[in-house]
Amino acid sequence: MNKGAIGVFDSGYGGLTILNGIRRLMPQYDYVYFGDNARAPYGTRSFDVVYQYTLEAVQHLFDKGCPLVILGCNTASAKALRTIQQVYLPRYAPDNRVLGVIRPTAEVVGTITHNGHIGVLATEGTIKSESYNMEILKLFPDCKVTGLACPMWVPLVENGEYDKPSADYFVQERIDTLLQTDPLIDTIILGCTHYPLLMKKIRKFCPSGIEILTQGQYIAESLQTYLQRHPEMETRLTKGGSCQYFTSESPERFSGNASLFLNEQIKVMRL
Repeated sequence: MNKGAIGVFDSGYGGLTILNGIRRLMPQYDYVYFGDNARAPYGTRSFDVVYQYTLEAVQHLFDKGCPLVILGCNTASAKALRTIQQVYLPRYAPDNRVLGVIRPTAEVVGTITHNGHIGVLATEGTIKSESYNMEILKLFPDCKVTGLACPMWVPLVENGEYDKPSADYFVQERIDTLLQTDPLIDTIILGCTHYPLLMKKIRKFCPSGIEILTQGQYIAESLQTYLQRHPEMETRLTKGGSCQYFTSESPERFSGNASLFLNEQIKVMRL
């Protein structure tokens, strides 16, 4: 079986927050990141389209030698992961693995909430899939989960408006709507990897007692535990501490915008 890097995929830039968290915890591994920027965003696309795009991205990373791929995209995790795991992998890549970001977040949120009232802010596609509701209630059946789509939040981030006064209305309106739906919410999941860049605005408009969960740390800890439980996969991962970046659009544009998510200059290649 081949040895290779850990692959991380996102429809755009948001998965860099997942990659960041993983690399901080496990810097010894090699990584390959692929952003499908040419076809982003995925949030409003149909299940079939998201599945096809995600499968193509996974195949790209398999072709790069990655035996393990993390879908650092909530929409892809919600709409494509299960079919890839249950249908595609057993037939075409039985020795490889693809993991998502929703299950690890669901596993931890039930231990953080004090009253069981959980809010989820995410893209339209993730909310419509009800993936967070299903995963959380499977693990913590007494919880109440309220999801709300935030269609303007990703464009705010990717157009560099996330820290501008113009973002205030769109952030406040969504938070107010969520808390009007369930005023008892004490924990909010940011169910899109772009949303951590809006954290200052989110905290500004959220009551101080509400816990806000970003995913990078929890995905990294979950992956570390997964590799401890699956040494047959861990031994297939190369350990050179490197990271390669690929995009389906302009490498120059990706490199420039990636600085919003990373604290380093990166070299990007087109895939």
